[in-house]
Amino acid sequence: MLKPFSKITKHTIKSVLVFIIAFSPFLLTAQNNNLNLDIEKTYIHTDRSTYILGETLWYKSYTVYAKNNLLFDNSKILYVELISSDSTIIARNNTKLVAGLGNGDFKLTKENGIKPGKYQIRAYTNWSRNFGEDFVYKKEIEILNVFEKISNETNPSVANKSNSSVENQETKFKIQFFPEGGSLIENIPSVVAFKAVDLNGNPIKVQGQLLDAKGEIITFFASTHDGMGKFQFNPSGGQQYFAKVTTTSYGETKEQLPMVVDEGFSLGYKNIKGTKVISIQTNAKTLQKYSNKPFTISYRSRGVTYLKETIELSNPKIFIELPLNNLPEGIIQITLIDDQQRPQSERLVYVEKNHDVVVELNTDKTIYKPKEKVAVTVSSKNSLGEAVAASFSIAGIDLNGTKNVDNYVTNISSYFLMESDIKGKVHNPGYYFNVSNPTRFQHLDLLLLTQGWRDFLWKNQYNFEDSPLYEVEKGITISGSVKKLFGKKPVVGNTVSLSLIGNRKIEAFDTVTDAEGKFKFKNLDIVGTARINLKTKNKKGKETGVLVLDSIFKEPMVVNYTATNNELKVLPQKKVTAQNIYKKHVEFNVKPENVLEEVEIIAKKKTVNSYYGKLDYSFDIDENSIGYSNVYQLIEATIPNVVVEDTGIRFIRNSGNALLVINGKRTDYISDLDFLLPEDILKLEASNGAVATMIFGNEASNGVIIIYTKKNTVGQAKENLQLIEKQIEGYHQARIFYTPNLNEGITEENSEDAIRNTIYWNPYIHPNKTGIFQGTYYNTAVETNVKLTLEGITATGIPIVVNKYYTIEE
Repeated sequence: MLKPFSKITKHTIKSVLVFIIAFSPFLLTAQNNNLNLDIEKTYIHTDRSTYILGETLWYKSYTVYAKNNLLFDNSKILYVELISSDSTIIARNNTKLVAGLGNGDFKLTKENGIKPGKYQIRAYTNWSRNFGEDFVYKKEIEILNVFEKISNETNPSVANKSNSSVENQETKFKIQFFPEGGSLIENIPSVVAFKAVDLNGNPIKVQGQLLDAKGEIITFFASTHDGMGKFQFNPSGGQQYFAKVTTTSYGETKEQLPMVVDEGFSLGYKNIKGTKVISIQTNAKTLQKYSNKPFTISYRSRGVTYLKETIELSNPKIFIELPLNNLPEGIIQITLIDDQQRPQSERLVYVEKNHDVVVELNTDKTIYKPKEKVAVTVSSKNSLGEAVAASFSIAGIDLNGTKNVDNYVTNISSYFLMESDIKGKVHNPGYYFNVSNPTRFQHLDLLLLTQGWRDFLWKNQYNFEDSPLYEVEKGITISGSVKKLFGKKPVVGNTVSLSLIGNRKIEAFDTVTDAEGKFKFKNLDIVGTARINLKTKNKKGKETGVLVLDSIFKEPMVVNYTATNNELKVLPQKKVTAQNIYKKHVEFNVKPENVLEEVEIIAKKKTVNSYYGKLDYSFDIDENSIGYSNVYQLIEATIPNVVVEDTGIRFIRNSGNALLVINGKRTDYISDLDFLLPEDILKLEASNGAVATMIFGNEASNGVIIIYTKKNTVGQAKENLQLIEKQIEGYHQARIFYTPNLNEGITEENSEDAIRNTIYWNPYIHPNKTGIFQGTYYNTAVETNVKLTLEGITATGIPIVVNKYYTIEE
């Protein structure tokens, strides 16, 4: 029932080309003479955050210039990974980026190793790896088992504990105190913010008393939003202050506040009748020391200094209006620097800008019948009615009985304007960017006072002495070297020919090996599965040398993901979602993948006889044991005490590499294993002792690893060493989301579409020259409420989020 792929591809390509032309004045390309500025930041818009087995996760990627959120036409490959809670990469898409945009999908099926549980979506470019984990996008999703029995009760042990008296409870929460500007200073009225969370990091309500060293009450305080709040007092010199904090269900604690210092400065921020003001306070002792000395106030955002002001302190308290016209939107780091260039105090503020852009998302109705056609319109214009160039993606989802939907989860605005520039995980980040919340800026200021600025990101200058460790990938590169058969010396001046077979076309390329015997075919456009054929000849046309192929795509970053497990009971909203999905499957007689009846297949196990008798280790590989992305992972997981390195495979206790034997033939090159896929392997054997040297002599003094493969394996080591044939996966070939017209009848073939949870997905919404996009799709057969979410970014780097709701009923 899918539309022909070729037609959809042409439409998508046309849409992207129109978008690129509209955006061309704004697109950024790498400035090779100023590497410090070329930092990429990526956001992934997924259709949902909760799925069931058998569904598809759809995504759109936005890669921007980290300093100003303009789409960045730099890298062409974005690695998007699906990671399980045990830090295993289940799937990896080499997503093609065009003008900073890309899209793709993951099939959440048993065949792909998916089970119910929590997973992480991780996305990064090879170039962004130069700047560390903080420029890697991460998002957690969950896959439900909707047929699993969900208890209405909390964990009994937890319920019993919650009924015990507060006095008998041990402390089950943490609270931290943060003086505004950095320090408590003697005789300076100080604002102190605080944040309280349970042991799983979830915010909790608290109240308390501020006490002096004698236990006298100074003031009272209570949290006002997500465990955060603030209070003010005037600390005395030589005093130590404490906070006695109590909760309803998490016990109580007594915490010590930071020590009071006798000298210093405090930067503060207030909104006085609509005027945003910065205050600088100090005491008489400090003022006397720094009197008539110049100070600098620095205003920075995302590593860029936008303004510096020079002042002299003649009073213990001065006020300065925040220079909004000179500052960008987002988090601003304000630092007071003394005449010795030492930072004395720091304050973070959030600056909002009024943008001349109005994006509207509308449907032709607010109430539809099941299976009815929907017309959706997107308008992107300024106050004069002129078109505003932008790229959007829209997800339409079945709310499945929930009412208070996750409008406060991470979105493109919260991520680019706040989350990517702040420490730690933010609870309900979308809350601070929902214009319907009148107190969002007061609460956002509390967040900045407590969680702080990730200034360490920008303190690094990222000066690459010779070249960066990780290069910008402008396309797919097939590279390698040609070496002499004996001695491993490079072969210089050989011609290397590449035949590329895929997408119903054949392309041919030639190059010549350099002084190191290396060759490279750069910036190839390979989409989906393709077959490559490499040959090498000398100047006389004779096949000479040995071809060695490099890895085509870069190896994944190290994974360190532990799923959050902070729920004592199933959240009511998630429980309602699971129950409604279950009801839909029962009503329409559709079984989800996770409850399909298992079929036991009985067959004779295929065994492979060893060439060498009984060795230390022997493993027969079958289809049930294949779950690895490459042959190196298979070897490490199967053979004990083995580590794979760039130069070879080594037993941990040995200093040298083990001998490799493939189908009875010895090889000196670990790169020969690049030819193999895990599913090509029938049997692995290994020995790291006397047996190895007895069979293979001193060549196996560091052990031996023996590999048996299937006959006629594509990419298997060839007798002709001047030829490599290999099947590869190029750019991820994204599938097309299609909504069938169910009015033609619900059949077994489209029954899953009739109850689908993602009703509409379109990753490429590009308004035309009048600022309008129009599209259509068909509803499901279920009576329900639908939420449409539009996310995207304008040509000038303004992130946009719009929600729209409608109803399906008879």
